[in-house]
Amino acid sequence: MVTLQVDGGYAGWREQALRALAAGWAPEQLCWADSFAESEPRAGQIGLEYELSQSLPPATEVLQEPQGHEPANRPSVRISKGLAALLQDAALCRTAQRWALLYRVLWRWHHGDRSVESVADEDGARLYEMAKAVRKEKHDMMAYVRFRHCGTGQLPEYWAWFEPEHDVLEWIADYFSRRMGGTSWCIATPRRVALWDGHTLQLRDAPDDLKARQAGPGQDQVEALWLRYYQSIFNPARLNETALQQSMPVRFWKGLPEASLIPAMVSEARRGARRVGQFSAVSQMPGKVIAVQADHAQPERSAPSVLEACRRCGLWEHATHGVPGEGPARARMMLLGEQPGDYEDLAGRVFVGPAGQILDQALQRASIERNALYLSNAVKHFKWKARGKQRLHVSPSQAEVQACGYWLQEELARLEPAVIVTLGATALSALLGPERRLAEYLAKPFLWGQTWVIATWHPSYALRVGNAARREEIVSSIAQVLQMGWQRAAEPAADRAESSLSPAV
Repeated sequence: MVTLQVDGGYAGWREQALRALAAGWAPEQLCWADSFAESEPRAGQIGLEYELSQSLPPATEVLQEPQGHEPANRPSVRISKGLAALLQDAALCRTAQRWALLYRVLWRWHHGDRSVESVADEDGARLYEMAKAVRKEKHDMMAYVRFRHCGTGQLPEYWAWFEPEHDVLEWIADYFSRRMGGTSWCIATPRRVALWDGHTLQLRDAPDDLKARQAGPGQDQVEALWLRYYQSIFNPARLNETALQQSMPVRFWKGLPEASLIPAMVSEARRGARRVGQFSAVSQMPGKVIAVQADHAQPERSAPSVLEACRRCGLWEHATHGVPGEGPARARMMLLGEQPGDYEDLAGRVFVGPAGQILDQALQRASIERNALYLSNAVKHFKWKARGKQRLHVSPSQAEVQACGYWLQEELARLEPAVIVTLGATALSALLGPERRLAEYLAKPFLWGQTWVIATWHPSYALRVGNAARREEIVSSIAQVLQMGWQRAAEPAADRAESSLSPAV
């Protein structure tokens, strides 16, 4: 039985393997010794249980040759690029009998057995699994190494601690040396330390007092900023603890500064922070419209103080202005439309476009001054779709009407109008609730609490009618309702009947 000592990782194993092939030693004749052998094998950490087919007796010979001496009959071994990459990655896998497996694969390839490169082969499957574990460890180390600033003028300038499961330090050190340029740094692991002074990379055995240095420098202003940022982007409403631990395994937490925040944030999410999430800070995201009442769908949130800050629905994202109502603070009569149009959205004022011109005609026929009325809309932002360079009106959904009801209720509480004239079906449903048919309420006054409500057409309806006679009929009907409402607005409050939602006969 021959014992081969491997020093220097893959390069050392390759040197010994070529010598063994030159000597004609079969895999079962060799015992491989690793200079970094651990007291207990770690194969179980990636599910490998590779052992030689028979137990090996104590070594009877150790191959030792002067450095630089080459056997005269050393064979020329040619392997595929794929197998070479697998061997180099698997050589970094910290498992029992890794060198024995690599030599067994090389032996079989050298003797013409190409199936050893296949994942369907028993040895090939073990080789692929080891290489996969190493590649994952490389990725994890790139993702979870956290450098701490040691201070300006200090050498090294940055310090990091990491506990890899496999021998990937040399690979990751080369990666960071290319990424960080002339900045000096140190990556310490329980076995070895990588040092970069800005020009030269050095790999050394870990010093005896490394555990005392594990925490690294005490203060880092950039780290404090990172912790604040990490805490601010945490969304308890979308917390998935299983996915969190899969994407950021717990074994890495000891080296991550943000890990100290995670238990407390998870605990807060469990206690109810999921329900509100970041609704006060995160913009409304697009999604499928669900038929549900807005007051049931909306989470608890702080009430907006001004219309321009309103985010109760998504219409604000594509509107130029939120268009508030306008008129005397104690106006006796209120005209309630549907929503701003294109002209209103640009100007930030109600009824200044073509529909507003129709309304002005009706007010003139009813002998009512516009500045004596309070004009508003059920929805305060313009909802539209693009057609070429034009923005075409789109009727708001019931959810958007209900979401904007916050502003309508604020206006009604402030004005306490004696009469409300609703212009169109949307305004009527915003006031009385959904499923109200405009045809049943047209020009029929009724009391809503202590307020008279009269429904009529929206002035824009006259613009959509192609027949001139029909257009004249609509404008006249709007004028009659306005005159009817103005007469009731002049009545004293004591003359109003008790509350009723039925149209007056």
